[in-house]
Amino acid sequence: MYKLLIFDWDGTVIDSTARIISSMQAAADDCGFSVPASSAVMNIIGLGLPEAIRLLIPAVDDAGIDQMRTQYGHHFLGVNETPTPLFPGVQKTLESMHAKGMRMAVATGKSRRGLDRAFVQTGLAWLFESSRCADETVSKPNPLMLEEILAETGVPASEALMIGDTEYDLDMGRRAGMDVIAVSYGAHHIDRLKGFNPVLEVDNFPELEQWLDSKGVFA
Repeated sequence: MYKLLIFDWDGTVIDSTARIISSMQAAADDCGFSVPASSAVMNIIGLGLPEAIRLLIPAVDDAGIDQMRTQYGHHFLGVNETPTPLFPGVQKTLESMHAKGMRMAVATGKSRRGLDRAFVQTGLAWLFESSRCADETVSKPNPLMLEEILAETGVPASEALMIGDTEYDLDMGRRAGMDVIAVSYGAHHIDRLKGFNPVLEVDNFPELEQWLDSKGVFA
């Protein structure tokens, strides 16, 4: 019986892929690096920012990473106006599951500053009892952020679900000993996620609640 749902944020709860891509490309241009292709940026969504930058720009040094982080934050949190809406059905589904007693948390590659801002913008913070960000623990796919959430909530891995749109999310969940759910509408193609043996593949967010209902989780 699942007692805790742990959600990735970007690409799972909120449609931010286009903004992440354009902000990362603008940051690279600002810093004098080769501008990465959109497909390359999509591939690193879900990782912590330093880890993502190292994959995009292999020769970058620590100073370059700091510069890229600053410029990325400038664009993503400041001047970039690309919309980042919730995916269809997210708010209603989360509120419904919360009302039924489901406990929920967030495990994200975002910074704490970025997630807190997203919580304010969406008004969803009250639904999640715990959250971990890449800059306050270890980046995905290391399972540490999930292990910290499980320790904080007192829920064993066998009673938790990790829900995400990238292989980093599902790999992290499996490493933590958890069942995982793959969403097909995010950054990574669903074929990349099948290898982690998700217990469910979700094409739209409300399917998650419907499936949990069918399993008698809310009974």
